[in-house]
Amino acid sequence: MERILDRLGRAAAGHPWRILALWLLAAAALLGLGQAAGGTFVNDFRIPGAESQQAADLARAAFPEYGSASAEVVWHSPDGDLRAADRRAAIAAMTTAVRNQPGVTAVENPLAGQGVLSPDGRTAIGTVRYGPELADLGPAAYHRLDAAAEQARARGVEVTFRGLVVDLAFEPRTGPAEAVGLAVALLVLLAAFGSVVAAGLPVLVALAGLVVGTALVLIASSLTEIPTAAPIVAVMLGLGAGVDYALFVVTRYRAHLADGLPPVAAAGRAVATAGHAVLFAGATVVVAILGLLFTGIPFVGAMGVAAALTVTAMMLAALTLLPALLGLLGPRVNRWTLPRLRRTTAGRSAGRTTTVASGQASSPDANLLLDATDGGWWVRWGWRIDGRRVAYGVGATIVLLGLAAPLLTLRLGTPDDGNQPDRWPQRRAYDTVQRELGPGWNAPLVLAVSRPTADSLARLTGALATDPEVALATPPVRSPDGTLALLTVVPRHAPQDQQVSDLVHRIRRTVGPAAASDGGRVAVGGQTAYMIDMADSVTGRLPWVVLGVVLAAGLLLLAMFRAPLIALKAAVMALLSIGAAYGVLVAVFQWGWGLSLLGIDRPVPIMSVVPMLLFAILFGLSMDYEVFLLASVQEEYRRTGDPHRSVVAGLAGTGRVITAAAAIMAAVFVSFATIDDTLVKMIGIGLATAVLVDATVIRVVLAPAVLGMLGHRAWWPLRRPPPDQPTPDPSAASSAPA
Repeated sequence: MERILDRLGRAAAGHPWRILALWLLAAAALLGLGQAAGGTFVNDFRIPGAESQQAADLARAAFPEYGSASAEVVWHSPDGDLRAADRRAAIAAMTTAVRNQPGVTAVENPLAGQGVLSPDGRTAIGTVRYGPELADLGPAAYHRLDAAAEQARARGVEVTFRGLVVDLAFEPRTGPAEAVGLAVALLVLLAAFGSVVAAGLPVLVALAGLVVGTALVLIASSLTEIPTAAPIVAVMLGLGAGVDYALFVVTRYRAHLADGLPPVAAAGRAVATAGHAVLFAGATVVVAILGLLFTGIPFVGAMGVAAALTVTAMMLAALTLLPALLGLLGPRVNRWTLPRLRRTTAGRSAGRTTTVASGQASSPDANLLLDATDGGWWVRWGWRIDGRRVAYGVGATIVLLGLAAPLLTLRLGTPDDGNQPDRWPQRRAYDTVQRELGPGWNAPLVLAVSRPTADSLARLTGALATDPEVALATPPVRSPDGTLALLTVVPRHAPQDQQVSDLVHRIRRTVGPAAASDGGRVAVGGQTAYMIDMADSVTGRLPWVVLGVVLAAGLLLLAMFRAPLIALKAAVMALLSIGAAYGVLVAVFQWGWGLSLLGIDRPVPIMSVVPMLLFAILFGLSMDYEVFLLASVQEEYRRTGDPHRSVVAGLAGTGRVITAAAAIMAAVFVSFATIDDTLVKMIGIGLATAVLVDATVIRVVLAPAVLGMLGHRAWWPLRRPPPDQPTPDPSAASSAPA
């Protein structure tokens, strides 16, 4: 594989203009195809086989209007009755205007006996139903609704909206988050490289990969339903991974230039070494994310497809576009150095001495000084870890388990509109309904009773009336053919509260079967039931996703390093970093620690899709640093056969790059936490936490400590050569300054 990558890097560096032209043509063609395909992003919460899906299918078959795209209108009069003549007329005029809008099939007027009207007449709820599919409506549908409400507002009526049609107009946008993340990344790269040109290359390559990745996601959205948050997650992950991959390659390229290789040969070697790590790390990320397709939840699988396409584009950019740019620049990659960030470090290997510019984290065979007292900071740190490997290993493990401890209280759910920004109409509608009608009106359940009889319906309504969590159960409405009855159940608590989940499970386990004992069936549906089913589905399938991803990643690592204990160690450490990220998520979002800093004013359960999505992404990302570190360690071990010296050399050669890469990724991920979407915030905080933990506690403490404890056994069955140089006395580690 390294020979193939070497030839690929040399070919790209030797013919840079051809590669640049191909990338430009490919980007233009894919963008044009994506625009022509006209793909859109829609939240599709279907869960095949779930009871809520079965209830929706039954209701749609008996009541064709059920399940159509819809928006909910909330009218509220703070200082009077909506039934007053002028307000009644204004609401009637508004509903008539809405009925005449494109795509609208029906509008409920609560003052005409439809929808919901509060007992005091101050608050009303009506539904607007559409004929076209949700994906065909677009944001314009909400804006037309909002314009039609002006005449009612002129009469002193507060009008707000919510529902999936409204959500289309408030899809999260990246905008400033991208710019902030890239700006911080550029600053970190400047500090790492000390050269403006070298620092700008990873950002430039990441942006080019992002263009291609975004075009691929847009094309995919025309072929399947991609969630609205998927492009943002893909951009977040793509930017972080793209800058990291390019950083690894540029670092090796500069090191090979410093060793005297010509630009084309240096580019080939950089792609053969760092590019090899990028290929395996990227492949692990893609395989892990595509594992989400096997969850059986289309929403989650589509998120994985979008992220995998973007990471693939970033990987291709690092392996083809970047070496072309390096070949074009040659030694000018070190141009425009910043004096205060430039320094030289003497290096020695096998009797040779060289000067390495700041930021050129050389490979172990590129003249590192491995003396425990005279080496650089990373060398001294490596020998310190090796000299007290058991203590550092146990300490790091305790820290990771402590961070993961809140995971024991994890509760899955779905934040409701009460967690939206207070300037959004969905939030204002939610607050009005909760204040005037009760929190349960924001979480109605729809019960579909098949083959209903008078006795079964009587038993069902009677049982619901005595349930302490049921605030209201509407009279059943039979279908025209009498094969199905629908009734709405209003809980006493908000949609994301545990009591509502308990009510759904209680109806399914006891209330429904007891009422339909004469051959019928009661299926619980509605948006709230969908969310509960998603949480249950994730809980049941997450262990299988974990197993599949761990096995796939372990096989990839085994194929690369041919060392079973290395693959096992990597999997265990990845699980520890992911557990720490989960624990921080629970502490922040579920316990509410620092939640106000993220613009959320109340604790929320962890969104059902987050653990599964984060696991796939984080397991893949943790392999980035693992592969880059282990490739460097293995390179030295193959050369010297000394497991301790190889760990120190690998850490010294990659530690600076790994910590810089982690800082870049964390900055990108945290910047996306400012976006007004709870799912994106959770993913951003979870990714940033895991990356920082992985690159600090694990990669520069726990991993070298465990490799030191394993010694030669870590690389079994690799045949080790005799050392070709003396090994420094590890006992000096205890006296080496930190």
